[in-house]
Amino acid sequence: MTEGIDEAGVVPWLKEHVPALQGEVNFALMVGGHSNLTFKCEDEAGNCFVLRRPPLGHVLESAHDMGREYKIIHALRDSDVPVPATYGLCKDKGVNDSDFYVMDFVEGLVLNDSVDGEQVIEPDRRKIGLHVIEILCNLHTVDMDAVGLGDLGRKEAYLTRQLKRWTRQWEASKTHEVPEMEECCRILTESMPEQVGATIVHGDFRLGNMIVKDGSVQAILDWELCTLGDPLADVGYILNNWISPGEPEEQGEGDQAPTATGGYPSREEFSEIYSRNTGRDLSEINYYRAFSHWRLSAIGQGVYKRYLVGAMGESRGVDLDKQKANVAKRARLALTLLQN
Repeated sequence: MTEGIDEAGVVPWLKEHVPALQGEVNFALMVGGHSNLTFKCEDEAGNCFVLRRPPLGHVLESAHDMGREYKIIHALRDSDVPVPATYGLCKDKGVNDSDFYVMDFVEGLVLNDSVDGEQVIEPDRRKIGLHVIEILCNLHTVDMDAVGLGDLGRKEAYLTRQLKRWTRQWEASKTHEVPEMEECCRILTESMPEQVGATIVHGDFRLGNMIVKDGSVQAILDWELCTLGDPLADVGYILNNWISPGEPEEQGEGDQAPTATGGYPSREEFSEIYSRNTGRDLSEINYYRAFSHWRLSAIGQGVYKRYLVGAMGESRGVDLDKQKANVAKRARLALTLLQN
C-alpha cells in the first residue's frame, strides 16, 4: 500500500480513464512534502503516468485545488507551451480521500540546482536556455479567453493585489525586525509600474519546474501558483534564478542555480530576446526582480515562523539560523535592486 493512494478505488479509475494501462499498477511517491504530492504510476508493461493530489492531512482545498491545476494544463494542451497530456480529473472522494488528476509521465531531467545542471552537456545548455525564453514568450501571448482560462483570476491590479497579500503574510509571521522589508514595501508601493495588459502568469517559472531532454524543454510543471496578471512578474522571477558562472552568491541564488554551470544565454540576452519577441518594455525590470526577492522573503519568513513555533513538527534537518539569514538576504537583494 502507498500512503495517499487508495488502490482499491484508484486502480479501477485509472483503467477506465487511461487507455494504454495494462495489468497491475505500482505507485511510487516522486515529490512529497507540504505542497502537492506527485506519484509515478507504472503498469506491468512499463507504461508510466503521473498522479497529483494534495498533501496528506487537513489542508485548505483552495490552496491545493487539483481542479484548477488540471484545468490549466488541459487548457494549454494545444498551445506552444509544452505540458504533459492529461487523462482526467477525479473529484469523487469515494475513489480516493481527495481530488486527484492523472497526466503523462515525461522523460527527462529536472534541473533543481547546479549539481543537476552538470548532467546537461554543454552544447545543449544554450539550446535549452533559448527554448526557455521562447516558451515564456509563447505563454505570455496565449489568448487566455480562447483557451478557456479567462476566468482564472482577476486580470488587473496584479502588483497591488500581490503587495497586499504578502504584506499581510509578512506582518502575520514577523518574529524579528528586518528594516529592509519595511523599506522595500514602501518603495514597491510608491514606485509601482503601470501594468500593461494581462497574460497567464505561471508564478514559479524556472528550470527547477521544467523537464529537459536533448537540448529542449519537454514540459513545464507545477502550475499551482498560476494566475492572470502582469507577465513581467514571471520575467523578474526567472531572471533572479538565471545566474551566470562566478556570480557572487549575495547577488542571487549563487552557484546553486543550474545556469551557474555556464553555457546559457546571459540575463541581458534573455531580456533582449523576450522584449524583442513580445514587444514588452523591460526598462523597469529591476522593480519586478526586487518584488520577487521581497515576496520570497515574506514566504521564507512564514516557513521560518512555522518551524520556530513547532507548527511543522520537528525541524527535520531545517537549519533555522540559515532560514532566518535567507529572509534578511532576500530583503537586502530586493532593496539593492530598488535603489539602483
